[in-house]
Amino acid sequence: MDFTSQATNPQDVKVTLLLTGGHQYTLYLKPNDPLLHSLMATIITRAQKQETVSSYLFQVSIEGGRATLSFPSEHLIGLVTEPPVYWQQNEPTQPQIPAILESEYVQIDNFLTVEEYQQLLNYVFQRKSAFVPTSTSTGDLDYRRSMILHSFPEFSQLVVNRIQAILPDVFRKLNLSSFPIAEIEAQLTSHNDGNYYKVHNDNGSPDTATREFTYVYYFYQQPKAFSGGELLIYDSKIENNFYVKADSYKRVEPRNNSIVFFLSRYLHEVLPVSCPSKAFADSRFTINGWVRRQV
Repeated sequence: MDFTSQATNPQDVKVTLLLTGGHQYTLYLKPNDPLLHSLMATIITRAQKQETVSSYLFQVSIEGGRATLSFPSEHLIGLVTEPPVYWQQNEPTQPQIPAILESEYVQIDNFLTVEEYQQLLNYVFQRKSAFVPTSTSTGDLDYRRSMILHSFPEFSQLVVNRIQAILPDVFRKLNLSSFPIAEIEAQLTSHNDGNYYKVHNDNGSPDTATREFTYVYYFYQQPKAFSGGELLIYDSKIENNFYVKADSYKRVEPRNNSIVFFLSRYLHEVLPVSCPSKAFADSRFTINGWVRRQV
């Protein structure tokens, strides 16, 4: 079975869930989102009255990520989709969800001018004493090692403005629909010898649920005095209606004066950095942050 949308370009599909008891909930999905595939498969399987229909739990993010709707598959009695999404029923077989959902990213070189880049480097060198160790929401000391500068107004707004200017191109290259932006966050980090960040995503908690894009701007002095520090962006697979990490991934080199964009739900990590001099000025520096959707 396949389903097709009348839309010729990828765009959000408004999906209204019709549940037993007269309950209705609305969410927005991409036409190729595996969750939409699973919802449609549940309806068509019941319509075909197949003898073996497995029951499983749907867990769907609603209210802009502030809440989760959980319901057993047998409580789903119908869907309303705008624009229309149709199924072409060739054989009464269970539709197959792709085993691996490949991650996508965009990397743009020469993000800042040569003058801006050099000014930023000088600015960071002068504020070495203002950097503090990073932390995680769980307080795990072995999960992330780096230093962070929380406030850098002289450059944070420059980066945010530049991101706003290129976002239409980012949407186009990732083949995604644009959305109203609430905020673009920014922080400045340094990774020196032995620093890393283990596998995580950037929108897995209620206070981060509106993060749609993650970005990382790389900068460091030349010649490059460190190795490692690559960004791994993992492909995804669906298990129990959750996105989980696949074994495959995309490896992103931290090219100087380049910026990378990818979906905040992707699981990713920063590989350990090797910096033999251990000098702060030889670090792998980034300005990184998130583009939040307005709700």
